[in-house]
Amino acid sequence: MPDGPAKSGKPILRVLGGERVDSPPLWLMRQAGRYLPEYRQLRKDKGSFLDLVYDSEAAAEVTVQPLKRFAFDAAILFSDILIVPFAIGQNLSFVAGEGPRLTPPLMAADLDNLTPNLTRLEPIYETVAKVKARLDPATTLIGFAGSPWTVATYMTAGQGSREQSDTRRLAYLDPERFGEIMARIEKVTLNYLSRQIEAGAEVVQLFDSWSGSLAPAQFEQWVIAPTARLVERLRDEHPDVPIIGFPKGAGARLAAYARETAVDCVGLDETMDPAWADRELPAGLPVQGNLDPLALLAGGEAMASAVARILEALSARPHIFNLGHGIIKETPIAHVERLVELVKGRQ
Repeated sequence: MPDGPAKSGKPILRVLGGERVDSPPLWLMRQAGRYLPEYRQLRKDKGSFLDLVYDSEAAAEVTVQPLKRFAFDAAILFSDILIVPFAIGQNLSFVAGEGPRLTPPLMAADLDNLTPNLTRLEPIYETVAKVKARLDPATTLIGFAGSPWTVATYMTAGQGSREQSDTRRLAYLDPERFGEIMARIEKVTLNYLSRQIEAGAEVVQLFDSWSGSLAPAQFEQWVIAPTARLVERLRDEHPDVPIIGFPKGAGARLAAYARETAVDCVGLDETMDPAWADRELPAGLPVQGNLDPLALLAGGEAMASAVARILEALSARPHIFNLGHGIIKETPIAHVERLVELVKGRQ
């Protein structure tokens, strides 16, 4: 079991324990991925994305690749949120140029026809252990999972969608059936995150990438409530491990999310005004974010100004610098290097 955040010398764990530091620690969502030439080469060598995820040695190498280039304070596990529905019993594939596919889609298929296979999660725990063994002692290892709502949107439609209309419709038409889908996701996700922690993850993040598509009452029912249950149960099992919640698109509902889920840190997406967040979120709550990935892609003065605004707005609060969503694959390496300099104070 890692030391509690307040006892650790690791910058990210210090911040997650409620400490404000002058130079905020830094990591980037999707920092292990397609903007790195070494990742692209390894992906080519392995063949498919899923083959790469399931090769623990290769996945561990991908996880640590960005740390060989940049002074990031954390490594985030290289995997995918759809490993959970794969373990629940859907078939998972990645179609070149189109993205992931889950079959059968649960909009019409019978959930009871799925055969759970939790052994599909075992290689991910092996990856966590391999990464932990390779990391510098000052670097934090972050595990993750998709939040139940976001995972359910893929399971219901069988693929990603911008408006999540199939899933939202099912939740309205048959909340009992949809609640059963969510309950199964919750159960597997709790086990999945707990096993990541046992393998060496020191922090876990819940990605709710599609939370912004819900009406207020639905947001309360399908985003806040299941997240709160997961946080409570995970904390019962691992009380010293911080939990970051990232409800992308939550907008003004972010304050309620922070209070009611009791996460240790809230991630801000790129649309969130950090000054508003500092004013409206609970006093002293650590926050993470929230540079627009497109500002990083643009670089130059646009990026520098955006970084300065974020650092100023959140200067009085515990803060982990990050993007407002995942890094874009066309982002130049030099822009990431410059971002590290700006955040770390080398003007």
